[in-house]
Amino acid sequence: MKTNHIFSFIIASVLLASCGKKNEQAQQAPGPMPFPVEKVVKQDATVYQEYTANLEGRQNVEIRPKVNGFIQKIYVDEGQQVRKGQILFKLETNTLNQDASAAKAAVNAAQVEVDRLKPLVDRNIISPVQLETAKAKLAQAKSTYGSVAANIGYGTITSPVDGFIGSLPYKEGALVSMSDDKPLTTVSDTRVMRAYFSLNEKQMIDFAKTFKGESLAAKLKNVPAVSLLLADNSEYDVKGKIETVNGQADPETGTTQFRAEFANPQAVLRSGGTGIVRIPVEVKSTILVPQNAVLDMQGKQQIYVVGSDNKVKSRIIKTNGVSGLNFIVSEGLQEGETVVIEGASKMKDDMQIVPQPKQPTAETAQNASDKDSAKATVK
Repeated sequence: MKTNHIFSFIIASVLLASCGKKNEQAQQAPGPMPFPVEKVVKQDATVYQEYTANLEGRQNVEIRPKVNGFIQKIYVDEGQQVRKGQILFKLETNTLNQDASAAKAAVNAAQVEVDRLKPLVDRNIISPVQLETAKAKLAQAKSTYGSVAANIGYGTITSPVDGFIGSLPYKEGALVSMSDDKPLTTVSDTRVMRAYFSLNEKQMIDFAKTFKGESLAAKLKNVPAVSLLLADNSEYDVKGKIETVNGQADPETGTTQFRAEFANPQAVLRSGGTGIVRIPVEVKSTILVPQNAVLDMQGKQQIYVVGSDNKVKSRIIKTNGVSGLNFIVSEGLQEGETVVIEGASKMKDDMQIVPQPKQPTAETAQNASDKDSAKATVK
């Protein structure tokens, strides 16, 4: 009997310990966690179409010698600002000076011959043909001298435009010629910068459909001011304008080149640089979701939708560009649905959460108030 009592006591102890552990585990089991959510609504948005661009000055002039010779003097340095007509280089012209002296002597000799023959023709001693021949030789000698003198002038090289000096690949004493691959330097007028970018055939069709106009020139007039992203991802503080578009696509690449222009009063932009031209496009009544709410899963974009039982379900969506910090959703979501906007990486299907509606910021509340005031004014 005593053994039975002991055995019963052991079983009861085990059962009590087991129940205690279950209760403890139940108490420790976490309940549904709170996550920020947002109801999907349709709204107007601004989408930016972005294109990589190469930057050049409004004038980008290559400076090349018109005569062969040694660089005797370089009057400028790389990056220096110069004015139109300012001397840039001086080429050695000693050989040309000798040629000029010889050409000048030939002119003098031809002139003496003309002067000698003229009175003889006047007295009918010789034929007028001899005088005309002498005059022709004089004209030829003067032409030769003029050409040599002009070449001497070409030895002094001046800037054809206002701008900034580019690289100087040649040093003083270097022999340069008209056939060299590299120019002596480049002078860039960077007061207005040109951004060149290209659209492929599909992008060109979208562009033509987006902006109204019976011609490309008319469509360009309806394109709003564009912005420029710099290499450090900052936005250039001066807006630009698309000025021209090539009327014909490149037959090799199928792309069409555009040109936007930006004022450059602070010399922030430099020739040879790159940037990203952003064209704003207004989209009416579209669905936006925060970029933080979207997961990239093996090339597909996934978002979590909250059901009526507060359980989440993953859903594949398609987006069509960005607007600020939001994706523009083209497929996969309907207006009125609720999505998780933070912590999507912690989600899994059928997980129950405590939805925490996103609280409007002061700026959002003010914008809504302004819109309501505007509507009241219109009425």
